[in-house]
Amino acid sequence: MPELPEVETYRRFIDEVAVGQTITGLEVRDAHVLAVPEDELRAAVVGRTITGTGRLGKNCFLELDNGRLLVLHFGMTGDIGAFRDAPDAPRFTRVAWQLADSGLNLAFIDPRKFGRIRLAGSAEAYQKAKKLGPDALQITPAELHQKLNRRKVFVKPLLLDQSLTAGLGNWIVDEVLFQAKIHPERLGNSFTEKETKALHDAIQLVLTTAIQHEANYRHFPASFLIHAREWDDSATPGTDAHTFCPRHPKTKIDKGYVGGRATYTCPRCQPTPAG
Repeated sequence: MPELPEVETYRRFIDEVAVGQTITGLEVRDAHVLAVPEDELRAAVVGRTITGTGRLGKNCFLELDNGRLLVLHFGMTGDIGAFRDAPDAPRFTRVAWQLADSGLNLAFIDPRKFGRIRLAGSAEAYQKAKKLGPDALQITPAELHQKLNRRKVFVKPLLLDQSLTAGLGNWIVDEVLFQAKIHPERLGNSFTEKETKALHDAIQLVLTTAIQHEANYRHFPASFLIHAREWDDSATPGTDAHTFCPRHPKTKIDKGYVGGRATYTCPRCQPTPAG
């Protein structure tokens, strides 16, 4: 699933190829991804100039010259691309917007069709309607502490709750908790301000690192837990070279489930909470 780092990479791509361009046409190849009637979407965007981009968590915004927003949510498998001629459209292009000056088409790509395209009056209105918390890159340590302190719930599902902070997905939360040396079953209301600051620092570290590497985890530092996840096939076949803690090479990473989600931890770095 595209998480905050992937969506930030998509936003930067759109910023580069589409900002300043006027939308001259709309091609809907599969209306399943539309969360607004096609005629309404066409009337709202055709003839409008894209003046900027924005992002809130996993949601990407295209700002139009009439003040409205075109909102892209990428679901499980969504992506963004560009093409010049129809035969060159990326596979699984569901919707395309024709751009006047460059002659390019901006493509919304989604193999599994779980993504959605919407319209919004403003980012604030969309955030309120979708009950989204502050963006994970923007939330302050004080806000995070206040939100955690209210809840007697495991910290992992809390961080995955988009109403608490927007943009954190499963592997990111595992990485954040590993970097902060916090067990995923710590209760939110058990955190000291110092521990919350360490958690906040880890969120910023993981997100900025992922964005820097355009969400290509193979390029992440060797100190990251992500290389021990079972879908890392870069280890030599038949070995478990990537299943040990990067801090403690003799300590094997545990896999379990917290809140119904596959969870990876280091038993030495992230001891089980007492009680």
